[in-house]
Amino acid sequence: MSKKIMLSGIQPTGSLHIGNYFGALKNWVNIIDEYYGFFCIVDYHAITVEYDTKEMQNRIFDAAVEYLASGLDPKKCSIFVQSDVKAHTELSWIFNSIIPVAELERMTQYKDKSKKNVDNINAALLTYPSLMAADILLYKPKIVPVGEDQEQHVELTRMIVRKFNNRYGEYFQEPEVYHGKVLRILGLDGSTKMSKSLNNHIPLNITSEETEKLIMKKAVTDTNRKLKTDKGNPDICNVFNYHKIFSTDDEQKEIYSACTNASIGCADCKRKLVCNVNKELEPIRENINKFKNEKSYVYDVLKEGANNANKVASQTLYEVRELMGLNDKNRY
Repeated sequence: MSKKIMLSGIQPTGSLHIGNYFGALKNWVNIIDEYYGFFCIVDYHAITVEYDTKEMQNRIFDAAVEYLASGLDPKKCSIFVQSDVKAHTELSWIFNSIIPVAELERMTQYKDKSKKNVDNINAALLTYPSLMAADILLYKPKIVPVGEDQEQHVELTRMIVRKFNNRYGEYFQEPEVYHGKVLRILGLDGSTKMSKSLNNHIPLNITSEETEKLIMKKAVTDTNRKLKTDKGNPDICNVFNYHKIFSTDDEQKEIYSACTNASIGCADCKRKLVCNVNKELEPIRENINKFKNEKSYVYDVLKEGANNANKVASQTLYEVRELMGLNDKNRY
């Protein structure tokens, strides 16, 4: 493959939201001409917590639809489901043999998820990073586009590279973290990261009317502003943070001035935001509706993506096994 490689993925845990789009998908699309992308729907990562088994396939399909609707071109990348490429779990087990348990126990995500899932602290929560390292290293990417919350996992992957190479010989290259123009979008509550599990998100696949209801009802503004006549502070207002993403520079200046002079109320500020959010998301929503009605095409994309991924991943796994002395041609 002549192009440099990038690898990234998102869990199928429900409709993707604007945080996923601006923090990940839009960045992928922006560099798809420079890098060949392997974009994974990481279903094995999604089973570390309890979930509805009857809904899993719908969620995988919806994630594929939203990948395509966001502008990922299957001619320039491979979109596939993690569990369709068996090498992911096999390489993960190999990495488990070289990662110190202490390194896994210090991972922030393990600590956070263990607190949230006290009745289900399973081994997969602990070994999650070794699977993520396998996801990455099977394709030998130059870059891994991630948000700040995933940077620790990439650093652990780089450590795994060093440990593997020291033990079995130089093979893997350390991938680089790629942030691009990653926008960390707080949830509608204004205090935590936008998240499906916290129900503080704006999904990509909802209607313009539903978007309006969410923003008007849930989006937190400057909490110090009690009355319409009170002057606001846009610098601490989460709704204004959204304006920085969805509104033009001129609109932002106008809103900033009006808020600090109390010449615009919070409701009017939100209505302007609603208009711009819906304008930005309209083409994505149209594409979502389009691809949802083209199921055979979506499944063909996933099948072709898995075929492409399997070719690369199986070769990497074979070479890893060769270095480790696990291949014996006399047995076959």
